[in-house]
Amino acid sequence: MVLYYKARPDAGDYTIYMGADKNENEELIKYGLPEDVWFHVDKVSSAHVYLRLKKGETIDTISEGLLEDCAQLVKAHSIQGNKMNNVEVVYTPWSNLKKSPSMDVGQVGFHNPRMVRVLTVEKRVNEIINRLNKTRVERRADLKAEKDASNAAEKAERKMQLKEKKRKEELERQEKEKWAEIRSYKGLMVAERMTSNRQIASAGKSMQEMEDEFV
Repeated sequence: MVLYYKARPDAGDYTIYMGADKNENEELIKYGLPEDVWFHVDKVSSAHVYLRLKKGETIDTISEGLLEDCAQLVKAHSIQGNKMNNVEVVYTPWSNLKKSPSMDVGQVGFHNPRMVRVLTVEKRVNEIINRLNKTRVERRADLKAEKDASNAAEKAERKMQLKEKKRKEELERQEKEKWAEIRSYKGLMVAERMTSNRQIASAGKSMQEMEDEFV
């Protein structure tokens, strides 16, 4: 089962979620999305809490209030951490999580330690925990299907972006050709269609005669 929570309204429409047990955490590690940020109490056992960001957002753009909700929730779901003051909560993008076969269930490492952020939680704030618990929804999620759907949507978006890019490139090419043609006066000043004064003289006709013929 996966437990879902709604962040504080003034932070925006964000979902925070976590596994009901360590086995569910393994599924979350396996089927996370690029928009997910992982939270854990440092150096002690705790739940694995995830925040799902919006497209284009990063861990460095998360608001202070949103970070506080996630940090309070992960602290509250740590047997040791919940009793401690000034606990450190680490968080990092889901894509930075590293899982090897030798690791225990629920254990993870990091591909790049520089992408890990640390937040100190001074103490538990019951007001925050109570508010989050009122929004809690528990359901059995098909995490694999959700990830497959997300991957398919991302692939379709990339395909559409590539198509749009090619369309713009073709329009730019046509525009360049158009202006190159204008600059070369092609079709406007063709040598065969022009009559010089020398040609008129060689034909034995004066300008007056040419004008008379035209009239």
